[in-house]
Amino acid sequence: MRAIDRRNALVGTLAAVIGGGTAPAQTPPPTVAGRARDPRETIDLWPGGAPGMPARAPVETVVERSTDPRQSDRAVHGIVRPRLVVFRPATPNGAAVLVTPGGGYRWVVIDKEGYEVGQWLSARGYTVFVLFYRLPGDGWAAGPDVALSDAQRAIRLIRARADAYGIDPGKVTAMGFSAGGHVCGDLATRFATATYAPVDAADRLSARPDRAAPIYAVQSMSAPLAHAGSRTLLIGSDAAPSQERAHTPAHNVTRDTPPCFLVHAEDDDVVPVGNTLEMRAALRAAGVSVETHLFAQGGHGFGIRKAADKPARAWLELFRTWAEAGSPV
Repeated sequence: MRAIDRRNALVGTLAAVIGGGTAPAQTPPPTVAGRARDPRETIDLWPGGAPGMPARAPVETVVERSTDPRQSDRAVHGIVRPRLVVFRPATPNGAAVLVTPGGGYRWVVIDKEGYEVGQWLSARGYTVFVLFYRLPGDGWAAGPDVALSDAQRAIRLIRARADAYGIDPGKVTAMGFSAGGHVCGDLATRFATATYAPVDAADRLSARPDRAAPIYAVQSMSAPLAHAGSRTLLIGSDAAPSQERAHTPAHNVTRDTPPCFLVHAEDDDVVPVGNTLEMRAALRAAGVSVETHLFAQGGHGFGIRKAADKPARAWLELFRTWAEAGSPV
């Protein structure tokens, strides 16, 4: 195990400093009226509010995109109080997963890449934290690093509260989808980048996830692989090549990048499969353990529900097998 992973000695002390136990639910989960079955437990990331507030504060808004009254498909934008929504398992297996849903950096999907994944994993023993992160197009001072700031802070808080949740702080995986997969890949490759000033003792902990699973992830910020909408909202339509490279995870892979689990459908017509292939090549070149699953069919954004009748439905069980096999960290 590399020196960067030797971070666990501080965790017990820091949990006591921060207050131990479960953080009070300061901000409810993003929701719409009538969703009584939504999870209730949340953890606000930033005491006193998130840093770098825009001159005009965004207004958090939840949009219901589904026309089927039996199945919700919500998304939230204008996030001002980034937070974790917690899914506790009946019997914790000691492992945690930080989930970053997609949404093209336009919004953050709630149901199909957030709560549904949280429910599936927590039913199998994982303690799951779904992250509702700030969006780069809202004018935060951190600019294109604002979602990464939230992801770094989230990993540190999960580790700081490991004892309270029955988590091994050395078993924290990051999983992200589409643009949330970019957040995940950014975290896996730039976890040590200083994107915010420390606010409390938790920020003394490492933000490096022990494993990472970018799923049909936005990865490249350069044509022809870039997803145009995500690129524009993250770095602008006229960004220089240096900016493109700085925010393309494949260009930031090092030997300290954690082992990765990659999934993509080859018929994805929104985020080309070349994003995952480029990331895989960079991981292999750096000597980082990587497992890759490509499916002939699945399109984009299949999550759990849209993969139900396709071979791509196997991806979560494949992830579980990989995660529990004890790949080197």
